[in-house]
Amino acid sequence: MHIILVSNSLAKGRTLTFGNKQVILLGIVLLLTPLLLAVALTYLSLFHATLLPHPLLQSLVLSAQQNELSKNRAYVQENLDAMAVKLGQMQAQMLRLDALGDRLAKLSGMNRQEFNFATPPGRGGAESTFPQKALTQEDFGQRLDELMNKLDARADQLGLMEALLLQQKVKKVALPSSRPVSTGWYSSNFGWRIDPFTGKNAFHEGVDFMADAGTPIRAAGGGIVIFADAYAGYGNMIDIDHGNGLVSRYAHTSKINVKVGDVVLKGQKIAEVGNTGRSTGSHLHFEVRHLGAAQNPQHYLNLPG
Repeated sequence: MHIILVSNSLAKGRTLTFGNKQVILLGIVLLLTPLLLAVALTYLSLFHATLLPHPLLQSLVLSAQQNELSKNRAYVQENLDAMAVKLGQMQAQMLRLDALGDRLAKLSGMNRQEFNFATPPGRGGAESTFPQKALTQEDFGQRLDELMNKLDARADQLGLMEALLLQQKVKKVALPSSRPVSTGWYSSNFGWRIDPFTGKNAFHEGVDFMADAGTPIRAAGGGIVIFADAYAGYGNMIDIDHGNGLVSRYAHTSKINVKVGDVVLKGQKIAEVGNTGRSTGSHLHFEVRHLGAAQNPQHYLNLPG
């Protein structure tokens, strides 16, 4: 390739001769020059455009930056909203656990101060010598999910414990373990004795409480009245069903204060002591039966509560 240079300052023309390699190199330079200029302009527009005095260019760059900032803010707000929902669920669960803990303390008879979820547990210790790592957003979300699952599991476990304690309390309230009259001694015990009418050895299916006529008779346990009327030999009699085949009987009463179908509570007045039926004097005949078989009432009356 030959290039001839002609100029007024030159006495004669000059000729430049280029070989194939030089021509190729020149072509590459001519092709790369616009590309390098474009890259340089792009770099300046992206990273240093705000420093350039051109208003249009500055406006375009600021608009792009604002759009990117708005996207980032929307993303952060979306994650904050999701975490706020989880936090609200955890707060509601904690309120549920506080109420459940208070009920469990009442059922179990524990001191509420010993079973208080509202008081944060004390924690501490020397500063760790291991490298500490800041939680990422993903780590924080995962920790929230794990804590929420643990709270749900604890609530279910405490709910089951409450049901069991409540069942035990109901059984305790229904059990005929409270003395039906305030007197402190028996005139006849449970078991074999000399019958006061026949003088023969006979089995006594209950205990007799000595008491004056009109003395209040109270339910030995909570239950449902299944009989409240006169019955041969027993005089005026009341039967209370305590569940699970357990029935308490109150006989020889002078006055009945309940009727069949009434729900009575432990300690509630149900009748008054009398001398009706097969009786030698004013007293209360008290029985406990399980599936119809007579039990020693003393075994129940000696139970706590």
